[in-house]
Amino acid sequence: MSNEKALQDAHVKVGAKQTLRAIALGQAKEVYIAEDADPRITSKIIALCHEKSIKITYVDTMANLGKACGIQVGAAMVSIVTP
Repeated sequence: MSNEKALQDAHVKVGAKQTLRAIALGQAKEVYIAEDADPRITSKIIALCHEKSIKITYVDTMANLGKACGIQVGAAMVSIVTP
């Protein structure tokens, strides 16, 4: 993944609940979504991102997204937030 360094340096919220909260509070600037994540989880976030014009970047696997964030487990989604 080409954005690994950027994700590790940025202020991020990892996971669906934290990402949803960041979007609702208007803090999310960009959202990364793993393509292999459960669509029941991601569909609501994708719809909100389109509604609020938040950029979405897709990552091939949850494992790669988690690794890019510097965590040892997979992540379905991650949001970059304003500090």
